[in-house]
Amino acid sequence: MSRDYVLQPFHSPVELQIDYAKELNEQQHAAVTAAPGPSLVIAGAGSGKTRTLTYRVAWLLEHGVAADRILLLTFTNKAAREMMHRVTDLLGGELQALWGGTFHSIGARLLRRHAELLGYRKDFTIMDRDDSSDLIKTCIAAAEIDVKATRFPKADVLSDVFSKSLNTRRSVAETVAQEYDYFAHLAPQIEDVAKRFATRKRAANVMDFDDLLVLWLRLLQEHSEVCDYYQRRFQFILVDEYQDTNKLQSELIDLLAARHKNLMVVGDDSQSIYAWRGANFRNILEFPQRYPGSMTYKIETNYRSTPEILALANAAIAPNIHQFAKQLTPARKSGAKPILVTCNDGNEQASFVAQRALELREEGINLNDMVVLYRSHFHALELQLEFTRRNIPFSITSGIRFFEQAHIKDVAAYIKLVSNPTDELAFKRLIQMLPGIGGKGAEKLWQKFSSEFQVSGFVLPEPTAEAIAAAWDPEGEFNDSQLSTSNPQPSVPLAPALQKCATAVPKKSLTAWAGFVITISQLEVEPVRRSPSEMIRHIIEAGYEDYLQENFANYRQRLEDLEQLASFALQFKSTEDFLTQLSLLTNIEAEDNQSATKDTEQIKLSTIHQAKGLEFDVVFIIMLCDGLFPSSRSIESTEGEEEERRLFYVAITRARDELYLSYPLIRVVQAYSGDAMQQPSRFLREFSPDLVEQWNLKPYNSYG
Repeated sequence: MSRDYVLQPFHSPVELQIDYAKELNEQQHAAVTAAPGPSLVIAGAGSGKTRTLTYRVAWLLEHGVAADRILLLTFTNKAAREMMHRVTDLLGGELQALWGGTFHSIGARLLRRHAELLGYRKDFTIMDRDDSSDLIKTCIAAAEIDVKATRFPKADVLSDVFSKSLNTRRSVAETVAQEYDYFAHLAPQIEDVAKRFATRKRAANVMDFDDLLVLWLRLLQEHSEVCDYYQRRFQFILVDEYQDTNKLQSELIDLLAARHKNLMVVGDDSQSIYAWRGANFRNILEFPQRYPGSMTYKIETNYRSTPEILALANAAIAPNIHQFAKQLTPARKSGAKPILVTCNDGNEQASFVAQRALELREEGINLNDMVVLYRSHFHALELQLEFTRRNIPFSITSGIRFFEQAHIKDVAAYIKLVSNPTDELAFKRLIQMLPGIGGKGAEKLWQKFSSEFQVSGFVLPEPTAEAIAAAWDPEGEFNDSQLSTSNPQPSVPLAPALQKCATAVPKKSLTAWAGFVITISQLEVEPVRRSPSEMIRHIIEAGYEDYLQENFANYRQRLEDLEQLASFALQFKSTEDFLTQLSLLTNIEAEDNQSATKDTEQIKLSTIHQAKGLEFDVVFIIMLCDGLFPSSRSIESTEGEEEERRLFYVAITRARDELYLSYPLIRVVQAYSGDAMQQPSRFLREFSPDLVEQWNLKPYNSYG
């Protein structure tokens, strides 16, 4: 017979540095000071969600919870840094012991410690999307699939299938059947490619972005001692933007919180708009059922928008059946009603937005404080043409991501190969940059290099149960070095093996190959190989600058990018840390190429999805036609229509002061080979006309 005996922590009387009741409103204060246990915080748009989470962390620290016992999970590293910076400002001191970051960055951090338990080495590299596609192409070729005869999906499509399968916790066959049914007859071959893909990743000691979560969960599920350690360690878990979590992320959270159940999730069900990429709306909606006895806190005071904009937002979301009922209440004074504008066609709509934006600028509103939002990028084609015609500077949020640009990936490939000599993708990317070497030649050279280079010396055997047991010290900490010490990794230089590959190099490529070998040998020398910044500078000086000149018209801009990358790399203590962060940034952080323009003022053009989390003085929402917004496909189901309505709600709540809604009566539709009449969006018919002011457009009459 046994029973639980609860140890009550001893605390000296708490003297709080922060007057929480004074600095928070009543609803925020209730959430921040919540008792231990599961809590759901429904934080409405503009209600101070970040402030609530920040003060919750401070509250825990002030009440004796050690920083290293808190786990803060966010969707961007920027959000985690911002929160921890604010807590530091509130309490003073550093918070390095607090585990805070994105799901993927925390997963990478844990896997760096325990990779051997899953058959990987700790020096694994992380592939970005392009790398994954390249490896999938290799798997398709190895499976001897005649892609032309069978109309087999491209590697990028398969990458989406595999990712959606993993994040929704469904099999590849189920994912194909439910979301890619036009490939259903190819499901067996697609599953075969998926298996080959997983096998090749493991053999090359590489992981893709999804593996950081999948393998993290597998680590906890298959290794009870590791799971028990982290369940004990993380006494309090806080999750930001919980409405955006997918099935895989929710399983990770639930498993980590299973022991203490001190879990606080913060989000807004009305802003759940990412089902298309795997987010599971049910996670937040069914939280009270999954955690019986949990407390729900609502934060409904909005500090962003005027009462008139909030009245429209409340009315717009009201028709949704599946939601936590809430009513945003304004903290600001009254302003102008939202404006509803009916336009003849897309060109007239573009003329209206352009003219009104210039008028507002004349009234003193900076273009940077304005945004045009739309459901899909093609909705703004006329607008882009009109802005260009009128010389109105604008930026579009769909530019190529900085870390996905070719020159950044090229330089990263050098560092990846030196760090992880079994990285097939990095090797092939580099040698295909050499003249006269294509895909087939790269495969031949990879096979030659693999045989010359003693890769077997880098493969770690599975640790024994005795070794795992010995890795736990008397204080219950897992000693990372114990396992790696028992399986030492030899330091074998790459250059000699590369030199031996010269016999397989085409004659016209021999000179370039010799230069490549010299570059690698320079990068391998200590202390260069331990400094990613120095490695980048060596790569540039060793011939990559010449490659930029020969291959890119904007050579100077790309060279400056690499110089900035070298400066960025100075902050990292090791090459592995730099590569991990580089891969995470590639998959998360978007860099708008338009930022390079000389214009200091730009009106932003953005899809609503990309504008989530932002706010502007003036918001234009265009193309509010049925079939465009909501999209024609979404209205085929109740779930789809409700998500589109949430998207409309998100768009409205981006506005601080002024909101303009518009739609054209006529739209060029390819299916009809001409113009087609448009119906106003059903969302415009769901609220009272009294909530908006109707503007009727009239053509200019020079005769009065």
